[in-house]
Amino acid sequence: MTIRSYKIEDRESLMKIFKSNTPKFFDREELQDFQEYLDQRGDTYLTILYKGKIIGGTGYYVKESDASGRISWIFFHPDYSGQGFGKRVVVYCLDILRADPIVKKLVINTSQFACRFFEKFGYELVKIEKDYWGTGLDLYLMEKGL
Repeated sequence: MTIRSYKIEDRESLMKIFKSNTPKFFDREELQDFQEYLDQRGDTYLTILYKGKIIGGTGYYVKESDASGRISWIFFHPDYSGQGFGKRVVVYCLDILRADPIVKKLVINTSQFACRFFEKFGYELVKIEKDYWGTGLDLYLMEKGL
């Protein structure tokens, strides 16, 4: 597996992979939000490749207003889920965020479908908001200290 910085030419492949995770993990309306994220924060988005093929991506950023480091828009093509790629990518992002002196806590906004995955990294549930992302996709706000 290779993790590298997002390039504009990755966009089409990432959009296709995102759509392959819709509506199970993402609401259709979120595609526009993801595109805006790439436009605004593409410098902190990572493309994940396996054997030279794009299989997913993830973002990370620092929210200075609450001194939090955040992982966002993590997803993989369904053919590559459950193979340990997610764990490696989260560890990679956490290392980057922990190295930032601004970051005092780590935050993830996820859904009921990924909360157990993030619990394995020590994230704890702070809040649930029903149908936040879309019908049947609840917000699970999770945090962990450094």
